[in-house]
Amino acid sequence: MLAAAALAMLPGALAAQDAPSAAPDPELVAEGEDVFRRCRSCHMVGEDAQSRVGPMLNGIFGQPAAVHQDDFRYSDAMIEAGEEGLVWTHETLAAYLESPRDYVPGTRMAFAGLRTEEERVAVVAYLQTFSPDYDPAEMDGEAAMDDEGDMAAEESEGEDAAE
Repeated sequence: MLAAAALAMLPGALAAQDAPSAAPDPELVAEGEDVFRRCRSCHMVGEDAQSRVGPMLNGIFGQPAAVHQDDFRYSDAMIEAGEEGLVWTHETLAAYLESPRDYVPGTRMAFAGLRTEEERVAVVAYLQTFSPDYDPAEMDGEAAMDDEGDMAAEESEGEDAAE
């Protein structure tokens, strides 16, 4: 069961975690580490992390989908999502983890998803600890920096809704 401190953060936990001054709560991180055990058969984090069935997840926050791990063969759907502007933030990763195949149709990730918001918030907080250079103030889930440092927003919300 999640710690009382983690439950007190809901439902605004994702927004609070994206606040520039918000460091992940240590109890929430510990709960996230416990939830992440379900992910370890495919993913690794930490000093010796490497790709398995899925990519290693060090440094994922603030990165476009399908680019942070050079030696991993991402699905065409994930590559396309990254090219279309999907950047991993607290909000986007939590939404993906709720139902990976609904969030990125065509993803190879076989995991059905984390059913509860509490689990998603906790695992996102845990994964943030492996992205020490991530600054939530620079990312808002809607836009990302392109290669020239200009803000690149999604081209059309209507196209995204149709997918």
